[in-house]
Amino acid sequence: MKNNVLVIGGAGYIGSHVVLALLKSGYGVTVFDNFSTGRRENLFPEAGLMEGDIRRYGDLTAAMKGGFHALVHLAAFKAVGESMLDPGKYAENNISGTVNILNAAVASGVHNVVFSSSAAVYGEPHYLPVDEDHPVNPENFYGFTKLEIERLLFWYDKLKGLRYAALRYFNASGYDPEGRIKGLEQNPQNLLPIIMEAAAGIREKLMIFGNDYATEDGTGVRDYIHVSDLADAHVRALAHIAAKDESLLLNLGSETGTSVLVMLETARRITGRPIPAEFTARRAGDPAKLVGTSARAEKVLGWKARHSGVESLVATTWRMYERLGRSD
Repeated sequence: MKNNVLVIGGAGYIGSHVVLALLKSGYGVTVFDNFSTGRRENLFPEAGLMEGDIRRYGDLTAAMKGGFHALVHLAAFKAVGESMLDPGKYAENNISGTVNILNAAVASGVHNVVFSSSAAVYGEPHYLPVDEDHPVNPENFYGFTKLEIERLLFWYDKLKGLRYAALRYFNASGYDPEGRIKGLEQNPQNLLPIIMEAAAGIREKLMIFGNDYATEDGTGVRDYIHVSDLADAHVRALAHIAAKDESLLLNLGSETGTSVLVMLETARRITGRPIPAEFTARRAGDPAKLVGTSARAEKVLGWKARHSGVESLVATTWRMYERLGRSD
């Protein structure tokens, strides 16, 4: 039980990389997933599997009977636009589903939780780089659900002794550099996979929302973090909260801003494809620049982004599309 971890959402894009990192670090791992967005190709034979849904409390209690000392929670809906159109769906899965997870964990004697949070909790930045003390004021319902989950974790720590690490991701990108993840992310919403789909002919062109921002080239600047770096942080955070018996709230980013045009031009060069693109109006609520500092994660966990340069992000993603025959 001491080194057994339940990874909820472990067949998904980020989840599968976390499972891989945990296995590499010697943990026993069981994946819990309903495969609404997870891929069976992303399962590893060394890891167990429990199919279930976080919206069904009984599924969770049945899974946790296996005996786990910790769980990683990555089972949230995450499409920002959809969250604004269908808040009930996001409240039921992200918030109510998390209440089920926490209650099942307490009932089953699971003491440590690593939670996939988001920089979306910050909203419009008041200053850059954004640190963990920045005011939280999410501008979309997805970000609201992540912040509510963090608040739930705080109270379960205070009242039930459940230790947690809430990891506020910036923009997850890239794929395992060694090609051990087999399935592409389903219905991607982020910039890089959309660029790859335009490169591969899956979509006609890339739409760039705004080219009149107060940035070097007029396009939005974001902090992109390689998913393998994220996975490494989960392993370190889990070890820390178990050893120190204390909870954590950490940013995870590359600390480097990359504009839409820089990402696009890098992709054109690496893929050798023209990648059609068109400028259109800004989206409401999109800040010109959003970059975080991960100094606290480096200080507390000894963690630093090591694979998150723009070349690595683009190259590892394009290799996935080439290998899966999506680049014709």
